[in-house]
Amino acid sequence: MKRNELHVIYGSQPGQMTYELLEKINLAADLQPQMRIALKPNFVVAKEAASGATTHVEIAEGALRYLQDHGFKNLSIMEGSWVGDQTKRAFKICGYDKLAAKYNVPLYDLKDDKYVEREVDGFKLKICRKPLLETDFLINLPVLKGHCQTYMTCAMKNLKGCLPDSEKRRFHQLGLMKPIAYLNKALKPGLTIVDAICGDLDFEEGGNPVPMGRIIAGVDSVLIDTYGAALLGFDVQDVEYIGIGEGLGVGSTDLEAAELHEYNEEAKTKNTYAPTNLARRLGKNVVADKACSACYGSLIHALKRLEEGGFKVPKDKICIGQGFRGKSGEGLGIGACTHCFKDNVPGCPPTAAAMMEFLKSKN
Repeated sequence: MKRNELHVIYGSQPGQMTYELLEKINLAADLQPQMRIALKPNFVVAKEAASGATTHVEIAEGALRYLQDHGFKNLSIMEGSWVGDQTKRAFKICGYDKLAAKYNVPLYDLKDDKYVEREVDGFKLKICRKPLLETDFLINLPVLKGHCQTYMTCAMKNLKGCLPDSEKRRFHQLGLMKPIAYLNKALKPGLTIVDAICGDLDFEEGGNPVPMGRIIAGVDSVLIDTYGAALLGFDVQDVEYIGIGEGLGVGSTDLEAAELHEYNEEAKTKNTYAPTNLARRLGKNVVADKACSACYGSLIHALKRLEEGGFKVPKDKICIGQGFRGKSGEGLGIGACTHCFKDNVPGCPPTAAAMMEFLKSKN
């Protein structure tokens, strides 16, 4: 498969669509029989795929069935949920424990994995050992969806699940964009299969799924994210790590030079897809400084629940993130990083329910 190719299949049966798509691109021809092949889905939170947050188990099953039908046996599934959630819980809720048993493949929680250090163009990274050193061919299975900090998340950002939790926090200290791009230079999947069945276009943790009815496959993660961004109405400039990745030589943003192959076009909907910018509106009083996704995402969820319940969002500024450590600032503090604030809800991260009750008390 060439790096400038994008393959898109339309429909409503993700398992069969995935199998058919892999047949179309003839993945087996690019693999060696003894390769260690790993699937890396998106379990940012322990929620079912129908929520628009996580990778459909049917997509992973379609990939496993294809690989086993073509004689590949050294297969595994690996992932690490975001800080504050449990990967093993996500394995069960998303149905991957049953999938692994059915196909006799191991599940690896990367939160339990050791890490190795890598340096890319002077940028130091800590990456979990299994995806980096114990896998010959990594298949990335991201969800195309919105993100309350980076506008969207797809191929490139999904690799963040291959980091230890301490490194995930450091990525946020560094502003996310540059580290994500460098991670994609250090860890390169052999193939990316994007779950664009029903991603939530506003929140990475789901809750507002939007039916898109397609699966996208390609080799170039920068090109895939460029295509995904365009599908959601974003420019490359809106999602900064895409352009940084291109500058590092990770891939290309040139959609005009891409070869687009589409299948089952009769099932393609004519809808246009665009985020509602709800997260941006809800966060208008939020001052985020190096905030982790789990904490920030839960805050946006709490603000949404407040609005739905008819409560007013406090007029005071709401401060969140590692940049507030040791500071006794004014306003309302969210999480352990703001423990020096007079008004603060503790936790790392606090639950959305705890945040909601805290904010309600300030009305």
